[in-house]
Amino acid sequence: MSIFKKIMTAIRGGASEVGEAIIDSNATRIFEQEIRDSENHLTKAKRDLTGVMAQQMASSRDVDRLKREVTEHEGYAVQALDKGDETLALAVAEKISTLESELSSQQQALDSFSGSANRLKELVKKSERQVGEYKRQLSMVKTTESVQKATSAITDNFSSSNSKLLNAKDSLERIKAKQQKFDDQMKAAELLESDTADNSLAAQLKEAGIGAADNNANSVLERLKAKQK
Repeated sequence: MSIFKKIMTAIRGGASEVGEAIIDSNATRIFEQEIRDSENHLTKAKRDLTGVMAQQMASSRDVDRLKREVTEHEGYAVQALDKGDETLALAVAEKISTLESELSSQQQALDSFSGSANRLKELVKKSERQVGEYKRQLSMVKTTESVQKATSAITDNFSSSNSKLLNAKDSLERIKAKQQKFDDQMKAAELLESDTADNSLAAQLKEAGIGAADNNANSVLERLKAKQK
């Protein structure tokens, strides 16, 4: 039983590691989605705040109305007393009591709405600032990831391209050698053409009896015979 528990613990540990690895590999995407979720909640909170503020305004109007009615009926009660009609004054006083009771309830509601609205406003402002800060952090995180990926790609390419660079260098040398061979062949052809032209000209001059005579055995013998005479 103890071995089974250890195996289950190991499996849970492995699952936890896999889960953490998935979270780490998708951390930026998760963070971005969490920001979007926060913005959605913030939008809903603003709608709720609008509702509370609307109730606050309605309650404030009711409070103002009741205050006016209390003041108005107090005037009626004073007029009834001035006329000596206490019965009417008492009836007005009862009305004033009812109005004041309603006013007290409405004032409590207004205070509650006002307090809630003020707290929600502060929470909304705080949340907006926090979301804005998270957006700035997300932008920096994405930029950092891009730079790191670029740096890693450059490093990997440089490391893996050493042989490619050597191959490229060898290919360049072969191209240069081929081009040099072509240039040499062209120069050799030009020299050969020049030599052939010179020999042809010499033959034409010799045939015309112009230029140096052939220094052969017959000419030497003729020269020696001439000296004996």
